[in-house]
Amino acid sequence: MNGSPSDDQAAIYTRPAEILKHLIRHNTVNPPGNEAACINYIKGLLDWAGVQNTIVAGEPSRPNLVARIPGQGSAPPLLMYGHIDVVTTANQKWRLNPFVGEELDGYVWGRGALDMKGGIAMMLAAMMRAKSDGLVPAGDVLLAVLSDEENRSTFGAEYLVTSQTQLFQGVKYAIGEFGGYTSHILRHRFYPIMVSEKQCCGVIANLRGKGGHGAWPERGGIMARLGRLLQSLERRLPVHLTPVAREQVRCTAEGLPSPLKQTLMQLLIPALTNSILDTLGQQLRMFDPILHNTVAATTIHGGESFNQVPGQVTLGLDCRLLPGFSPDDIIAELKGLTGGDVEYEVSHFGGGMPEPDMGLYDTLAEILQESDPGSTPTPMLFPAVTDARLFARLGIQTYGFTPLNLPPDINFEQLFHAADERVPIKALTFGTDAIYKLLQRFGE
Repeated sequence: MNGSPSDDQAAIYTRPAEILKHLIRHNTVNPPGNEAACINYIKGLLDWAGVQNTIVAGEPSRPNLVARIPGQGSAPPLLMYGHIDVVTTANQKWRLNPFVGEELDGYVWGRGALDMKGGIAMMLAAMMRAKSDGLVPAGDVLLAVLSDEENRSTFGAEYLVTSQTQLFQGVKYAIGEFGGYTSHILRHRFYPIMVSEKQCCGVIANLRGKGGHGAWPERGGIMARLGRLLQSLERRLPVHLTPVAREQVRCTAEGLPSPLKQTLMQLLIPALTNSILDTLGQQLRMFDPILHNTVAATTIHGGESFNQVPGQVTLGLDCRLLPGFSPDDIIAELKGLTGGDVEYEVSHFGGGMPEPDMGLYDTLAEILQESDPGSTPTPMLFPAVTDARLFARLGIQTYGFTPLNLPPDINFEQLFHAADERVPIKALTFGTDAIYKLLQRFGE
């Protein structure tokens, strides 16, 4: 069987770090993805473990895998899912080869170690352990290993939720990225669990003006206006307090001592929010994007000739909308920020998740508290987007739950998509054990 363990690897599910190393060694940079070899490796592991699975693909070179352990039927199926495609390493300086999966200083290094082959390794290890132990969970356990998440999900989650819906019949809850990792604030440990996420909205800003010869530039012309526009986008958009963000701030504040507790609670007073954000350190910067819609300028298209001032410049804007907000809302906020001489148009809008169903949250929080006594779980509004928005079309509530017990000296968020991406080996064992506890307990 392709990818099946040798005799001396028979208990590979007890060593999620070893699984991760094999996953990293399959170069699945997207584009182009080329996930087939990695999917086949995973299939070999599951075949060897006796876990029923099938490969489903709209495009043969971009396959997905769905595995299942039958349950008692006393609870709806539980879905675990994640992606094996990764982002590029181009123009990054790595200490180690990003596609070798080496161990150094107690870490596994490589592209995808965090996002999110590490999560897949933990899910695989927990599923194979459940099969080996003869666990019959309350409901079926499904694992979906996906392609193409890093590039619109066309061949991955989008394909599955539109063309393979029968595979997910009855599923109510799922775990996926992004959450369950240690966030250190002072000497206190928090474990944010993603229950909702922002929405992705592409906006094009058009500036129009008088074109002309570069030898006679117009003062205050189109390029000067572009400069002012870019400067204006440095300012924050209006404050909004959505339900999940409120609860995230409150739960975090409750886990902190005074006076930081009182300071954090002042984030929930809109007139004070921005001034309080300006006083908080790097460890608390995650609150800024969950209290505002955000905009980032990402592309510029203008002149075609060195000696000609363009008559039009377009600026691409990556806008992230809070739950419940629409493209019309972000256009209105942008106009309030930048004035009336900019034309805006929406290039794409991904939609979002409904109000979260918190039915599985307490179980996840209890598992984390047991796994790391003295820590504080919190709900989280994720400031980016994942495949959760797509599975939400099937009525599935996703929780970001790929648990990692991280040391204080590692900045988790700054390693995503960056050079020297790595994950502690001990954290992978911690996460596998936490996921296995979930397989034992869900539906109770």
